[in-house]
Amino acid sequence: MQHHLPRPKTLRFILSACLLAVFTISILPLDSDAQLPVIRFVRDPDPAPDFQLKDLDGKDLSLAAHKGQVILLNFWASWCGPCRAEIPGLIELQKRYKDQLQIVGIVVDDDDLDAIRGVMKAQSVNYPVALATPQIVMAYGGVGALPTVFVINPQGRVVQKHVGLFNPALYETEVRALLDMPVAARVETFDDTGEIFLKHADRATMLPGVNTEGLSPEQRAAALHKFNAEACTCGCQFTLAQCRIYDPACQISKERTAAIVKEVSAKNANAKPEAPAEAPSPAAAPVSQPAQPAQAPSTSEQP
Repeated sequence: MQHHLPRPKTLRFILSACLLAVFTISILPLDSDAQLPVIRFVRDPDPAPDFQLKDLDGKDLSLAAHKGQVILLNFWASWCGPCRAEIPGLIELQKRYKDQLQIVGIVVDDDDLDAIRGVMKAQSVNYPVALATPQIVMAYGGVGALPTVFVINPQGRVVQKHVGLFNPALYETEVRALLDMPVAARVETFDDTGEIFLKHADRATMLPGVNTEGLSPEQRAAALHKFNAEACTCGCQFTLAQCRIYDPACQISKERTAAIVKEVSAKNANAKPEAPAEAPSPAAAPVSQPAQPAQAPSTSEQP
């Protein structure tokens, strides 16, 4: 089988078409933002809770020591498969941005030091790792699943949280954006309504697994107030709203919030509207101002 080269006329046509395409692309505005992936950061981020720990090499470890750098605070465990799977990507990020990024590993629910050190040695972990304390876990909202990564900007504020195994490319894009480096992504901001810190659950207008569509705005506000005022009885030590965000699978908070929605709806439905006040009749005297009896004219004595 022979390969035929294009004829000179055809070649000229192809070349002209290519040049026209290049020229057209160069003068037409591109709506590239619509096709870019989106990364999201908290609009008004909270300071990252700091800590003073010793890493597994016996060195001091704190967030304050790395202020001015982007920090990826990685909660993980040696028995967690997804945690181990993301370590190579984190190692590569630490190598690539070593002067501008600091990854910190915090081990949760794992006191098997031999297993932890074994993972670190096998993977050649190049960032500090320390054991979590209960205070740290609670300061970061309980850390309900592993791995969990908190993204901290150079000013020491938490701008994002990722739960589960994520593509390292996402972390790199976020790191570059926080370092004011070029990224092929659109950056958006959002208000933290409990996604990052559970203490902001009271800002949420919607909760996982809670249907308030049938409520009026006033009823919804009343229900949300109850969600944030009442504690969940599942043992989590959170409010109902916090529990729905922290553990959407919790049946206790799910059933109780559903009951509150029903109570609020029924209470307002059974309330009888007040009868409108009747306007006083023009001929009737106001009740507060009774009519006074007419007085007889006084008579003077004739001389």
